[in-house]
Amino acid sequence: MELLPRPRREIAPGAVHVPDWLTVQEQRDLVTACRGWRGYRSTRLPNGGVMSVRTVCLGWQWRPYRYDRLREDGSPVEPFPDWLADLGRRALADAYGRPAEDYEPDVALVNYYDATSKMGMHQDKDEHSTEPVVSLSLGDTCVFRFGNTEHRNRPYTDVELRSGDLFVFGGPSRLAFHGVPKTLPGTADPDLGLTGRLNLTLRVSGR
Repeated sequence: MELLPRPRREIAPGAVHVPDWLTVQEQRDLVTACRGWRGYRSTRLPNGGVMSVRTVCLGWQWRPYRYDRLREDGSPVEPFPDWLADLGRRALADAYGRPAEDYEPDVALVNYYDATSKMGMHQDKDEHSTEPVVSLSLGDTCVFRFGNTEHRNRPYTDVELRSGDLFVFGGPSRLAFHGVPKTLPGTADPDLGLTGRLNLTLRVSGR
């Protein structure tokens, strides 16, 4: 147990880390919601590689490198719930310290990381909108690598994201490269009932 709270930090202009943003009950409720969404799968990339994380999409189906209303099997995408949009607006307002009533996220990527999962450095650039991305972490801690907008290499900053943490990036950092080089297995609170890590990223598709 930590004696001092972790401070919020602006990692780069428009990129804000807010530790312990979700309450324990909110984390439990989100884990329950994530378990109810069906269709987690490992995405196959155009080069033939398969992502090590498993993903379910809400609102729009992400396919490299576009969005669709249908999954690969032709079934409809899970709907994007209104309560999740409300959570996104509250997150954005808290991170930036200003009202966010006009923030209308309509797509979420829910990624599940097991003990060996990673995410390579990439940009979130398949949306037609440059509204901020809201990221929520649940379960195991990860190392989140937040870089620059020009390339995948340095300079970048490694941030430890724990269960309940909020990370928002928009403005000058909206197209920054970012990734997850590793997770830290066994670091989740056992009371959460989650093995591994869940990450929800809320975006505005612009479609």
